[in-house]
Amino acid sequence: MKRFVLLICLWAAPLAAQEATMTVVAARTIPAKSVIGPDDLLLREVSTLGAVRDPDQIIGMEARVALYAGRPIRSADIGPPAVVERNQIVALIYAQNGLVIRTEGRALDRAGPGDLIRVMNVMSRQTVRAVIDEEGIAHVTN
Repeated sequence: MKRFVLLICLWAAPLAAQEATMTVVAARTIPAKSVIGPDDLLLREVSTLGAVRDPDQIIGMEARVALYAGRPIRSADIGPPAVVERNQIVALIYAQNGLVIRTEGRALDRAGPGDLIRVMNVMSRQTVRAVIDEEGIAHVTN
């Protein structure tokens, strides 16, 4: 019996040590693909692992998933606003060892700066993986 009580105490100790702090929550339901503004956020005293604590980190970002009112916002739920839409024609650049090839590609995914997506070369119909930059240009990765 003592062993059982000891196990419960050891298991519950980390939970008790985790105190509630100010966490950013959604003021209203925010649909995916929406840019988040200051009116969309509230600070609440909630203890959630991985939740964002500073509203300035979220304002101007895009919701990657639906964010429900009153629920904490995690950093994985947001990202930079998309600069490329699915099926959009983008510049596709391959550069290696001084060789630069530039052509058109069709984005097969929606993406923001720094995202790795699939892009189909319009001429050859081959699919490659590319990183999107701030201007919406796809750079082929090796």
